[in-house]
Amino acid sequence: MEVNIHPSWKSVLQEEFNKPYFSQLTDFVKKEYAENICYPKGKQIFSAFDHCPLDRVKVVIIGQDPYHGEGQANGLCFSVHDGIAHPPSLINIFREIGQDLGTSYPISGNLERWASQGVLLLNATLTVRANEAGSHQNKGWETFTDAVIKAVSAHCNNIVFMLWGGYAKKKTSLIDPTKHCILTSGHPSPLSANKGYWFGNKHFSKANAYLTSVGKEAINW
Repeated sequence: MEVNIHPSWKSVLQEEFNKPYFSQLTDFVKKEYAENICYPKGKQIFSAFDHCPLDRVKVVIIGQDPYHGEGQANGLCFSVHDGIAHPPSLINIFREIGQDLGTSYPISGNLERWASQGVLLLNATLTVRANEAGSHQNKGWETFTDAVIKAVSAHCNNIVFMLWGGYAKKKTSLIDPTKHCILTSGHPSPLSANKGYWFGNKHFSKANAYLTSVGKEAINW
């Protein structure tokens, strides 16, 4: 696995790339991609970083695993390629945005349009074996992405962190609450959303209100 990552990130993450765990992770990922169908495509593993340089980050959204169905994952959490049916969590995200901001439901589920505005769409695990959810968990990715969250917290100011669901909420301890805005809610998956833990969180209007209050441009969700 070649670490072909945007230079802005390489400067703050180089120490991670040099650690033994990352070398072991690289060996594991190379073997998995050689022997199995895995997602996303190799060149898209670090897409979240390529589409959102460190100095442009305004919002961080944390997912858990890439989608494991054919043609879905594109390296950005909750995002799918154009023309791919929207997964349930993404449908609920778009529904909440519609209720929160009064916008219409989008045709495309490709969230590159968010990333280009400064939304870091970070999965805790950046790869997965086809049709096997969680198959690349606990191999080192979480250590790396925790370091990413710490780096954003340390090197940036006035970032909105959206932590959805129990797994993402555990990342609160990695973030300095005195210099960033932390928004938490239930997960947009149907299991959580249908119990009332997602809809009505108004995270998208809250994020924009915070960003404009600190002199940053709002996100066009």
